[in-house]
Amino acid sequence: MFVAACAGTPVAAPSASVAKGYILAEVEVTNPEPYKEYLAVVTPMVARFGGAYIVRGGKTTTPEGAAPKGRMVVIEFPSFEAAEAFYNAPAYQAVIAKRTANANSRLIIAEGTNP
Repeated sequence: MFVAACAGTPVAAPSASVAKGYILAEVEVTNPEPYKEYLAVVTPMVARFGGAYIVRGGKTTTPEGAAPKGRMVVIEFPSFEAAEAFYNAPAYQAVIAKRTANANSRLIIAEGTNP
C-alpha cells in the first residue's frame, strides 16, 4: 500500500495490469533560489503518492518541433488516478504558487500504455 500525501488515507497500490500515470512538465525557471523551496516541498510529496522522477532536467535535443523553453520533467506514478490525486491534493495545490511565481511551466497528466 502507498499512502496518499495529506489525505492520510491508505490507497491500495494498483495491480500490475494497470497503466502507469505520468506528469510531464516543461519548466523554465525564472527565479532559481525561491524555486528551490518549491522543490524541497514537492519532492517528498511526489514520493508519498508513489511517484518517482524519471526525467528531471538534464540534456535534451529537439529533432522536430519547437525546443522546450526550459527543463523537462517526467514523474511516473502507479496509475493515472494517482498522478491526478497528487496534482489535486490540497497540499500540492497549496504550493503551486511557489512554482508559478518562480517559473513558467506547462504540465500534462498522461496515461501510459497498458502493461
